[in-house]
Amino acid sequence: MKRRIIDIISAASVCAGLLVSWRLIIFIFQLPAYLLPSPISVTQAVIQRFPSLLVSLGITSMAAGGGWLASIVVGIIVAIVFAQSHWIRRMFYPYTLLLQTVPIVAIAPLILMWVGTGTFAVGVITFIICLPPVIANTTQGLISTDKNLVSLFLMHNSFGSGLLPELRYRLQLLWKLQLPSAMPALFVGIRISSGIAVIGAIVGELFAGSSRVGVGGLGYAITYANAQLQTDYLFALVFFASGLGFAFFFLASFLEWYFLHNWHESALSPEED
Repeated sequence: MKRRIIDIISAASVCAGLLVSWRLIIFIFQLPAYLLPSPISVTQAVIQRFPSLLVSLGITSMAAGGGWLASIVVGIIVAIVFAQSHWIRRMFYPYTLLLQTVPIVAIAPLILMWVGTGTFAVGVITFIICLPPVIANTTQGLISTDKNLVSLFLMHNSFGSGLLPELRYRLQLLWKLQLPSAMPALFVGIRISSGIAVIGAIVGELFAGSSRVGVGGLGYAITYANAQLQTDYLFALVFFASGLGFAFFFLASFLEWYFLHNWHESALSPEED
């Protein structure tokens, strides 16, 4: 409990220091509001535009969350397929990583041309940018299962010979040994993708705009605020986008703790070490 209080006080001190530094920079260099608004101006913008900020946040959350969830489901399935065959993995694994090297800004206009504008297109862009980390980490976790544990598993389970016993062996090995062993690596991929999910959604909205006039996600609102030189509103949108990224990351961290804290060292709290 004492450690947590110290952590909260430390985080609050850093936040206060950043706010004071922000205000000092404006005062020392006499920066106009359209270049760098004051913390008070940004706070006022949040209060005045809070309803529209919530609407934009909800739209972006839906697109980013949908693409993120789809990438987790598809990534796990693809990783399982890769882990079952070294031949398949060598053929297709490099192409999944190729998605990570292609700038999302370059392919976003193509995706919008193919699927149209709106939340679905933004979700597809988010899905593409989130997929490679999930596949890479989950595949690595599945193929890194301790060979001694695999031998011990086979020794204590008699499956017989033939196609059906072989299939049953593979399914039980996957479910009872490989997937539990790969969970720490899987959650690493999920945590990585949680942060870039919001980036993918914002980038998609910068290109997709909005399916309804005057209503759109955070990326659409950022474009509008930038065009109108409403820098205080722009800062408020950036803070809301950052908050959404933190929310996704903390959700992934909580799920990791929930599933691993009873048995894996990576999720143990400092008091339990």
